[in-house]
Amino acid sequence: MNPKHSKLFKGTGVALVTPFKGGKINLNAYERIVQHTIDGGVDFLVPLGTTGESATLSQKEARQVLDSTIHIANGKTPVVAGHFGGNNTRKIVEQIQQFDFTGIDAILSSSPAYNKPSQEGIFQHYMHIARYTPVPIIIYNVPGRTSSYIEPATVIRLANASSKFVAVKDASGKMQDGSQIAAEKPDHLLLLSGDDPTTLSLIANGAEGVISVIANAFPKQFSDMVRAANSGNFQEARILHHNLLYIHKWLYIEGNPTGIKAALEILELCGREVRLPLVPMTETNFTCLKKEMDKIMVSATPNH
Repeated sequence: MNPKHSKLFKGTGVALVTPFKGGKINLNAYERIVQHTIDGGVDFLVPLGTTGESATLSQKEARQVLDSTIHIANGKTPVVAGHFGGNNTRKIVEQIQQFDFTGIDAILSSSPAYNKPSQEGIFQHYMHIARYTPVPIIIYNVPGRTSSYIEPATVIRLANASSKFVAVKDASGKMQDGSQIAAEKPDHLLLLSGDDPTTLSLIANGAEGVISVIANAFPKQFSDMVRAANSGNFQEARILHHNLLYIHKWLYIEGNPTGIKAALEILELCGREVRLPLVPMTETNFTCLKKEMDKIMVSATPNH
C-alpha cells in the first residue's frame, strides 16, 4: 500500500448523516448535504458510519447511499466507506470479498463491540481484515460505543505490521493516549480526531485531522479551523473553535445523529427524522439548538 494514500485523509472528513423521509432514505436531501459539505471545503467524505445510522440500513440502502456519494464526489473528493465494522471477523471478510470497491478510497472499521476481545484479539481481527481488503483501513477507536478500547500500543503495532492502516480515528477522549500515538506512530499513519470539541487540542498534540459530525452543518467553519491548526495558525484556529464552542452541547444532548439532524433541519437541508431505537430531538432542546445556531449564523459571512 502506497504511504501517499494516507495524505488523502489529512484535514476534515465528514461523517455524513443519512436523511430519511417517511421511513425511507431521502436521496435528494442526501445529495444536498453531500454537496453542501464539499462546497464548504471538507477534504473527504465518510458515509455509513455511526452518524449515518448504518446499523439500521439494509444492504440495498447502504449501497444506494454509497453510490450516491461516489457519484457526487466524482473522483475529486475521497470516499471512505464507514460500514466495515462488527464483531464477527469472518462476516466482515465475506462482506469485503463480495463488495465492489470502485470509487472507494478506504474503509473505516470500528473495534469489535460486545465480544470484549483482548488486545491480541483486536490485533488479529484487524490484521485479518487487512489481508483481504484491497483499499486502506482507518482504524476506529470508539470505546464509548463498543466497550472495546484499542490501546496506543496496539494501534502502533498494527501500523508497523501493515501499511494498509493509514489512519486511526480516535474518539476515546483520552488526550494522553492520543499524544502517545502521535509520538510513536510511523509516518504513514495519520492520527484523526473522532470528537469535534477536542479536535483542536488533539491537533496541537500531533493529530492531522478529524472525521467530524458538525461538518455536516458547518463544513466551512470547521474545515477552516482544522486547516488553520494544521498550518500552525493556532490564533485563527482558536477563534474559529470558540465560535462553535457552545453548539456542541446541543448537538449531543440527545445523542448522535439526533442532534446534527435537528441542525440540518434548521438549515433546511433535511428533516430531523431518525430510525428507532433513536427518536427525533425534543422541541425544548430543538429551540435551544436553534438559538445557538442563530448566533453562529449572525457572525458568519454569506458564504458560510
